[in-house]
Amino acid sequence: MLLAAAQLAALPVRAQPQPQPQPQVLPGLSDGAEMTAGAERELGDRIARELYRDPDYVDDPVLTDYVQGIWRPLLAAARQRGELTPELDERFAWVVMIGRDRTINAFALPGGYLGVHTGLIALVGSRDELASVLAHELTHVTQRHISRIFTQQSRQMPLMLAAMLLGGLAMSKSGRSGGDLGSAMMVGGQAMAMQKQLDFSRDMEREADRIGFGVMSQAGFAPQGAASMFEKLQYASRLNDNGSYPYLRSHPLTSERITEMQARFQFRDGAPAQAIPLTPEHAMVTARARVLGRPGVDLLRQWMQAAQRNDVPAGAAGAGVLYAGALAAKELRDLPAARSLVQKLRAQAGTAPEPARLARLLAAEIEMAGGNPAAAAALLDVRAKTRGEMLMAAQAAVLVRTNAAGAAPVLRDWVAVHPRDATAWRELASLYEVDGDTLRAIRAEAEGHVAQLDYVAARDRFRAAQDFVRDTTARGGRVDHIEASIVDVRAREVERLARAQMEEKPM
Repeated sequence: MLLAAAQLAALPVRAQPQPQPQPQVLPGLSDGAEMTAGAERELGDRIARELYRDPDYVDDPVLTDYVQGIWRPLLAAARQRGELTPELDERFAWVVMIGRDRTINAFALPGGYLGVHTGLIALVGSRDELASVLAHELTHVTQRHISRIFTQQSRQMPLMLAAMLLGGLAMSKSGRSGGDLGSAMMVGGQAMAMQKQLDFSRDMEREADRIGFGVMSQAGFAPQGAASMFEKLQYASRLNDNGSYPYLRSHPLTSERITEMQARFQFRDGAPAQAIPLTPEHAMVTARARVLGRPGVDLLRQWMQAAQRNDVPAGAAGAGVLYAGALAAKELRDLPAARSLVQKLRAQAGTAPEPARLARLLAAEIEMAGGNPAAAAALLDVRAKTRGEMLMAAQAAVLVRTNAAGAAPVLRDWVAVHPRDATAWRELASLYEVDGDTLRAIRAEAEGHVAQLDYVAARDRFRAAQDFVRDTTARGGRVDHIEASIVDVRAREVERLARAQMEEKPM
């Protein structure tokens, strides 16, 4: 899983006594009174780099498109409202990471990184509900809550906190090795004491409620989404905590917040705002999040069997059942069942643009899993407007090995505008490799490592590209001199970053 709670938050932890003055770990303002935006971004990059390496970090084409479709309007609204200053807009990453985890959670990290668990995506009943959570976490970042908390700590606290968070990540790997590593990183009672103080302050939570509500409303999301999400969390807070709602432990619903939120949502006699109806496309996305959360073979079989019954309802609910059943059958490698169910889903989706598109992408995914990439490629358009379909089409082109030359320019143009898209760089590398363009393939691999902040690995790939140029030239072969020049320039830039990364103190 990505991270166990909305963890990078308020940390009024008792400062540790220092026997002698220690050098500043991260840069700060000249008077040392506050953590700068640059220092916060540096800390966020270090944590994000570790999370990118986690096997439960996922860049699923459908879920990422879904989340980004919510995230981009929220960022735009924050800029319009003046909550997101030009300095922070330029300095921070503004990246949402998705973690494969069935728990209900979202979190903010330093430097403009946010995280969402698949469990939260599976729970929300509408885009508006997820928008309310993301707007809340976005506000924690734009209002510099993390920096304001770090300011209260000793200068060593940011890296100490980062080590504890990554230790918590390792310890949370239930059913896997990692407990020993986590125990080593989180030392005894001190770590436990810090864990209890990971919540943002009450004032910060109320501020995030208030400003986040304004941001999501200005972004065009229905205020009822915040109301219904609040209702879900409030109901869950009354239940015994079974670990499914870590979001509630890091964002406790105090009586003050409940009162203020009820007033803001204009409840009448305690009745919630009118619910937002479930849409077919949202039902499909939440079904995907449930299946990708690795629920186990028994649940996958139940979902597949439920979709095969004759009484599958029509409308949005039925779309969710069929989507979950088809994807579950694919995960179980029952390809005939998967194909049969996705055809039912496509028939039910009809000509409605978004449901039809999601059903078509699932059909292509099933065909690729079934070893029929040509059928998948026929269902996909590499020049599609959505990133997810573009990447899936590129993957199919690699498998078919006939249209790589046509797909590569599309991804090349994409990464020119989105240089931090590591998945796109990797797909582009595969396309170049199939097309026999080894130099560009190696460079694309290197850029993919840069996008995920692994400068040491990127340096090694750039060196490999330079070796390829020298060897090819020595044998009398021809290389693209412009591309070779780009490799040399990027190699020097990344060499500097790699040296700095290797000199970092371990977290």
